[in-house]
Amino acid sequence: MFRNFKRFLIGKPLKTLDEGGQSLSKTKALALLSSDALSSVAYGTESITMALLAAGAVALWLQIPIALLVLVLLGAIVLSYRQIIHAYPSGGGAYAVASENWGPKAGLIAGGSLLVDYMLTVAVSASAAADAIIAAVPALLPFTVALSILIVVALTGMNLRGLRESANFLMFPVYFFVVVLTAMIVYGIFQAITGQIPYHAVAKVGTSFSGLSLILFMRAFSSGSSSLTGVEAISNAVPNFKVPKERHAASTLAMMAFILAIFFAGITFLSYWYGIVPNKQSTVLSQIAAMTFHGYNIGFYVIQMATALILAVAANTGFSAFPMLALNLAKDKYMPHLYMDRGDRLGYSNGIVSLALGAVVLLVIFHGSTDALIPLYAVGVFVPFTLSQSGMIVHWYRTKPKNWIFKAIINFVGAAISAVLVITMFSLRLNHVWPYLIIMPLLLGMFLKIKGHYTSIARQLRIQYINSDKAVRHHYDGATVIVLVSNITKVTTGAIDYAQSIGDYVVAMHVSFDVNPKKEIKTATQFKQDFPEVRFIDIHSSYRSIIKPSMGFVDAIVKQANKRNHSVTVLVPQFVPKKPWQNILHNQNSLRLRAAFAAREDISVATYYYHLTE
Repeated sequence: MFRNFKRFLIGKPLKTLDEGGQSLSKTKALALLSSDALSSVAYGTESITMALLAAGAVALWLQIPIALLVLVLLGAIVLSYRQIIHAYPSGGGAYAVASENWGPKAGLIAGGSLLVDYMLTVAVSASAAADAIIAAVPALLPFTVALSILIVVALTGMNLRGLRESANFLMFPVYFFVVVLTAMIVYGIFQAITGQIPYHAVAKVGTSFSGLSLILFMRAFSSGSSSLTGVEAISNAVPNFKVPKERHAASTLAMMAFILAIFFAGITFLSYWYGIVPNKQSTVLSQIAAMTFHGYNIGFYVIQMATALILAVAANTGFSAFPMLALNLAKDKYMPHLYMDRGDRLGYSNGIVSLALGAVVLLVIFHGSTDALIPLYAVGVFVPFTLSQSGMIVHWYRTKPKNWIFKAIINFVGAAISAVLVITMFSLRLNHVWPYLIIMPLLLGMFLKIKGHYTSIARQLRIQYINSDKAVRHHYDGATVIVLVSNITKVTTGAIDYAQSIGDYVVAMHVSFDVNPKKEIKTATQFKQDFPEVRFIDIHSSYRSIIKPSMGFVDAIVKQANKRNHSVTVLVPQFVPKKPWQNILHNQNSLRLRAAFAAREDISVATYYYHLTE
């Protein structure tokens, strides 16, 4: 039943050889990997105006110079990540760059920041999509968190179906948003130029006011820079592109940046021209749509639908990038190796599920509030931006390719602005970003603990050689097998026969209680009649414990086996019901015994399964 449901949910398994068919063209990659960056224009300008509104509506003219500075930062970041794509084509993005040029711990800070950021990407996108839906249908306001979680669950199922299918699904909402928003911006600017919508700005550019300060400017700039989140995702997913991977990835990044720049600049201009003042009842983008299309008509609702769709699927950037980053960390032994396992549809399903669970937890903690999530979201991006771009300066200085000084200058501009943004957010938005200061040390500790574990395992499992050519091995003179017996059944008979086939010396052990002495005597008598050649030991337990007397008996047998240079195997007989649900009707002594014996270093534990047919 579960298997049929799984097939219905994610489809039939794909062969490993089908992996090439899952590679992305530029058209599909733009839909799959740029949805986060493109969707951020829905709340980027709003974040700027919300921060400026603290000084009064007259401060809203500052959104124009702030938007220009954001576009400068976008240019520096995009040029930098195009360089990273060509320099580090195996993926990993900021994690790979920081690890190689600043050291493993800096790489872990970048990687850990991005892992959390991708969870925040999903949470913020789902939350923002819910906000857009609620703007059109206000009656859904009480169900904000539930609606956000439903969006996450839907995207998880879609991504478990595979890279190509998720890209096919995303093409409509992404390109629909691009077409619709382009039409709105062009139509809005046309009306502004022709005077159909007169100049309504609250204050002209350059108007002075009492609250004007560098702190206000930087606070709004740091908020507006949230529009640049998701730009790095393409550099993490280079291996998913069709050959030539680097060229296709770099071209996709350039297309995404161009569209993002046009949208952000256009929305900010219209917001200023229309004199939009942010409020809790309606988003800035929805107000722009209402003014551009002169009311709440079909044009307005098309924009709201397109925005809701892009914000909902924007979370998919996290679903695409998180598993690849987790894969790179797992390859370096900083994350569990299960993140290297491919699912039925050739995607890294463990990474997909982990991301979804993390996003749901964040939505519940922050009650689906986009405003509460965005500052933490932004700091998780600009820390890796700073490390990756400064790391590229080190890379160029070390390799000194052609025009390396010009390339390093580009990286320096991006690194400097990103570093200033990080400092600004910790200085001015500490009440929102303080969780980062707790999460990162915990993540670093976890990464190093996992690395230490894998290093320890490798050291312990490494074969030791004598004279550099022969492995150190132990040669046994025989094998002792201990069979655990509860009563005399076909299971016992099969287990004894199997034990005699693999062991030179077989001993049966039975634990008896005070409940029914006659039954215990009968069991011992019957065993000796059926298996006269096997030694039968009955151990009495006054406290109804099976584990403790069994461990004591095994200790005694191990001592004797060591004297004979025998290996020791404990064989646990177990019958298997025909239907899985029937297991709950039987005690789990065999499971508890195997778990107890698994901690022993001086024995091997085996199970003899007897399968029931009815």
